[in-house]
Amino acid sequence: MALTQMQIIQSLGEAMAWFEREINWGIPPTELRHLCGRIGELYAALITNGQMATAVNQKGYDVVSADGQRISVKTTAVMGTAGHITLNSNTLEFVDRVIFLRINTEEMQIETLLDVSKDKIQDIVQNIDGKRTFPIAQLLVKPSTHEIKSVKEVSYQNYTIRELETGSIELELGGENLYPVKPILRRIANELNISLLNNNGNLLNTRQLGSQIIRHLQSLTSTNA
Repeated sequence: MALTQMQIIQSLGEAMAWFEREINWGIPPTELRHLCGRIGELYAALITNGQMATAVNQKGYDVVSADGQRISVKTTAVMGTAGHITLNSNTLEFVDRVIFLRINTEEMQIETLLDVSKDKIQDIVQNIDGKRTFPIAQLLVKPSTHEIKSVKEVSYQNYTIRELETGSIELELGGENLYPVKPILRRIANELNISLLNNNGNLLNTRQLGSQIIRHLQSLTSTNA
């Protein structure tokens, strides 16, 4: 049974919360490969308005977009520039599009490293032992939100702060998206006298801090209305 877009959004939020909880318990992100994979597939289905492949271990691809593209999704939680992502050359014939994602465990947000049609990957691929290998260092680009819908939006000074339907926080200044957002959010929180810590004394991540700032600014707007 296919998931609705709302169910995909809800599942993605729950999977991200689970992932963050495991990390806070001390589990290395690289040990959460299955959960990383699930998060990546849900995210890819969301940004393409598509669905996860119906068959278990579907050959070659993981998501089918709204326009019928078969998408191979690879997700990593490796930070820094070391490491690589691989594709199986034997199943690439069943794929129309390739999306590589990274879960940024510092910002607790999903970054797009690569999103191209199959015929364009030859320009950056390295063939090693029969596998097509993509060095992460060559894939690092400014994260893309893929025009994911905003569910909350506030203004502060010259900044626009948005909470996207995935739970990610977007910060804009002068029509340009800023990255990383956490340092700026922390400065704004200090200016608004918002604590950077949760009830357990741990630092709030980007999603939590952004959400608190948005709620605070919304309450100020309601009070002054």
